[in-house]
Amino acid sequence: MQALRGITWLLLMQSMGEVLSRALHLPLPGPVVGLLLLLVALRFPLVSESVQPVAEFLLQHLSLLFVPVGVGVMTHVAILSQYGVRIAIVIVLSTWISLGVSALVLRALMRREEAHG
Repeated sequence: MQALRGITWLLLMQSMGEVLSRALHLPLPGPVVGLLLLLVALRFPLVSESVQPVAEFLLQHLSLLFVPVGVGVMTHVAILSQYGVRIAIVIVLSTWISLGVSALVLRALMRREEAHG
């Protein structure tokens, strides 16, 4: 019964995120808004105690969630053979840029903390 409550909370938060994202024309996708709502809701024991067993189960079986991605890659292998190198370059560059920006933000926040601390 606890797992059913946990799944219900997860689906409820995702649905609420979808509704809010579409109704308010937010620039974020519904699942992201739902995750933010879930983050707030996890502060309450009623939600966190229900979601914990479901989260542990999903993490144990996380590899199964990659099966649809693998099937999608196999379906579009022709596109990958044509644009694979370009896609790899974009992925590597965007990862480096993200890491660089994250490092700069962290450094700025640490300096700010030192100045106020």
